[in-house]
Amino acid sequence: MKEKRKSKSGRNPKLDPAVYRYTVRFNEEEHNRFLAMFGKSGVYARSVFLKAHFFGQPFKVLKVDKTLVDYYTKLSDFHAQFRTVGTNYNQVVKELRLHFSEKKAMALLYKLEQHTVELVKLSRRIVELSREMEAKWSQKSV
Repeated sequence: MKEKRKSKSGRNPKLDPAVYRYTVRFNEEEHNRFLAMFGKSGVYARSVFLKAHFFGQPFKVLKVDKTLVDYYTKLSDFHAQFRTVGTNYNQVVKELRLHFSEKKAMALLYKLEQHTVELVKLSRRIVELSREMEAKWSQKSV
């Protein structure tokens, strides 16, 4: 009569499943060395790290320079603020043109121009510092 169907739900079975398991025991010193190596490797799992190391597969050691990460974070924040200033700048110029007389608008635009010059000097200094930081970092990694 009615044939029973197998369920199609669930994960597809692996073609070559890993079914063999081994146990390794470390003393305190070996364990600390293992954890240090594992931490430097950046691999997501200890078993993957052990298999790669045991069979001689290459793996990368990632070193993260905290100061460089902090620098780029602050630089990104500054860039966002710089874009906000640009938006506000456009809005101010538009409002000056619409709501003030030509003489008053010119006086206010002169002040705005002076602050813009200071902002340009500051942005050039930031670019110089970024290039210096990049040069130092590239020398460090070589």
